[in-house]
Amino acid sequence: MKTYVLVHGAWHGAWCWRDVASGLRQAGHRVFTPTQTGSGERAHLLSRDITLDCYVRDVVNLLEAEDLSDVVLVGHSFGGISISGAADRVPHRIRHLVYLDALILNDGQSAFSMIPADVVAMRRALATASGGVSIPVPDPAAFGVTVPEQAAWLRKECTPHPLSSYEDVFRLKGVVGNGLPATYVAVTPHYVPTTASRDYAKAREDWHYAELEAGHDAMVTTPGSLIEILLGI
Repeated sequence: MKTYVLVHGAWHGAWCWRDVASGLRQAGHRVFTPTQTGSGERAHLLSRDITLDCYVRDVVNLLEAEDLSDVVLVGHSFGGISISGAADRVPHRIRHLVYLDALILNDGQSAFSMIPADVVAMRRALATASGGVSIPVPDPAAFGVTVPEQAAWLRKECTPHPLSSYEDVFRLKGVVGNGLPATYVAVTPHYVPTTASRDYAKAREDWHYAELEAGHDAMVTTPGSLIEILLGI
């Protein structure tokens, strides 16, 4: 039996792992799906004060409160930042890191510093409607979700994402991954905001790099294929 902790990305919540978590549990494994502060069922905590440290603590606190060890820690998209932070702080609890089309930040970088300038400008402009507190939810097609039933699910469940978390500077004591085994799973067609992160992952000789035909929200569009990858870790 393995222990999986699945961390969602921007605008999402624990809900997005429904099918993947179900499949892993049916295979006999333990699965935890924390929701980051200000998202999903914790959307009432959305504020302009949410930091990357807050997101990292969400994950670290779960690992410690549940006394988890030998964990396969998966971070999708923005969740990649959280798992990097957890690896930096509690590496003894983690068996393997899985970056699912995820953002990767080094010490001193922000999410906005790692995505294309035109995307940054668009998201800042969209955030003005909330007074600079949050970025509204994109259309599901932006995540590669086009099946009507799946798109309707995203429209129902996705919530605005705090702008502050894109602007905040990430802090690490060591190198990304902290020496732990790691796999980066990129999706095709490629998701533009993760371009620099994919390039970084491909250049890491100590990491495994793979591609999955799925669209950015692989846990929604192709849960079976993603489960197969995770079971192989």
